[in-house]
Amino acid sequence: MLGVCARATEPVVLQIRACQKQMAQLTAESQAGVAQEQLPKGLGALTVALLDGEVCDWKRFAHRKAIGSYTGCCPSEHSSGGVQRFGHIDRHGNKHVRTLLVEAVWRLLKYQPCWHARVKYLQKLKHGASLKKKIAVALARQLAIDLWRWRTGRATAAELGWTLNETNAEKLKS
Repeated sequence: MLGVCARATEPVVLQIRACQKQMAQLTAESQAGVAQEQLPKGLGALTVALLDGEVCDWKRFAHRKAIGSYTGCCPSEHSSGGVQRFGHIDRHGNKHVRTLLVEAVWRLLKYQPCWHARVKYLQKLKHGASLKKKIAVALARQLAIDLWRWRTGRATAAELGWTLNETNAEKLKS
């Protein structure tokens, strides 16, 4: 009986292995595009490559509000007269970019202690879990703006409070 099951699942196992091999190849190709760059510590080559692929051209955004809106991490607003209330994020942007940014924020919080946005929100991050998630989304919006500034040459990594990793070429020399 076990032999029949093994033979029946063998084509599926072969497809899974072929997909895993293709995924590894595509990942390596994606990372190769940014492998020679010095990236901020905690922000991996794959994340930067995927963000570059989703955004296509960072220079197409004229100002920081445009890139913030593109991520879909902006709060919705309910205003009337002199009263201004902010609600949940609007999610009107690219969901893949939003996901990548939120994942990257958690890594940057660990590896970039001098990042200006981390320093700004540090006290609020020490509160409950629900507030941490809201702060992570706000930091994702700020990270998108910082990446836009960095990728277009408007700011250096040092100005943003980032420390850079060595490039793969520098690692191989040591």
